[in-house]
Amino acid sequence: MSRGVFVGICAYVLWGLSPIYWRLLDDLGAGDVVAHRIVATAIVLAIAHLFLRSWPRLVSEARKPKVRRAAAMAGVLLAVNWIVFVWAVSAERVVQTSLGYFINPLLSVVLGVVVLGERLRRLQWIAVGLATIGVVVLTIDLGSLPWVSLALAGTFALYGLLRKVSPVGSLDGLSLEVGFLAPFALAVILFRGAGDAGLVGVADPGRDLLLLGTGVVTAAPLLLFAAAARRVDLSVVGLLQYIAPTIQFLLGVLVFGEEWAGGQVVGFAIIWLALAVFAVEGGINGQRNRTRRASLGAEPV
Repeated sequence: MSRGVFVGICAYVLWGLSPIYWRLLDDLGAGDVVAHRIVATAIVLAIAHLFLRSWPRLVSEARKPKVRRAAAMAGVLLAVNWIVFVWAVSAERVVQTSLGYFINPLLSVVLGVVVLGERLRRLQWIAVGLATIGVVVLTIDLGSLPWVSLALAGTFALYGLLRKVSPVGSLDGLSLEVGFLAPFALAVILFRGAGDAGLVGVADPGRDLLLLGTGVVTAAPLLLFAAAARRVDLSVVGLLQYIAPTIQFLLGVLVFGEEWAGGQVVGFAIIWLALAVFAVEGGINGQRNRTRRASLGAEPV
């Protein structure tokens, strides 16, 4: 196993286990938790920039109006994604969060077609169609749209689209996004703290440490992921991304005891089949492209 793959696995394992951490804060509202998460993450990222001596580069990027607008839009999507995720964990809907991140890669492909004009291959269309059928089955079983799953998949797919077209690196991009959100988050903390509702230092010291630790819990897997993405092929990263929702699903069913039966089993099975088709198609196409590049490289100039 290469170092890049190992680092990537560590990132996705941390993301998969994160519901355990957020469940420890379920006595607070999701808005309070996310406000602290944003401020704590901003502090962690500021320390990272000091360590890397990358403040001049970040300031230079922040001066560009186009970069600031993109960071603001991405920051809003990130905040919504975090609020929905933290709320879902506290509301015992971890299985639904896992479904959202299972759907996310397929939704990203659809956005690539709609927004970027990319073309899907036949097996990719089959995978998207199967995933759609799976969502319909889950909707019928639940009696309503699985909005938690769709909200998580939609916000993160849109966030990924913005990051894909952004000229800013992952660390600088996240720093600008969190920096945009930080003043609003700090205002929420101060406002809520005025009524002893969520300010660090007014209640349980243990909980306060957990709130401060949200910055590390947020930044650590992101930084590990950024390091892995530079070292391994995108196709490998695409396969690794299923580690996190798989762990979340197992946590929801085996650890938190969430219900999973009937139509949910059928719906999940169809979506897993869609992901299998998607993964196999990606592997076949990646191998075909590598073979083509190798043959072109062997040809005389």
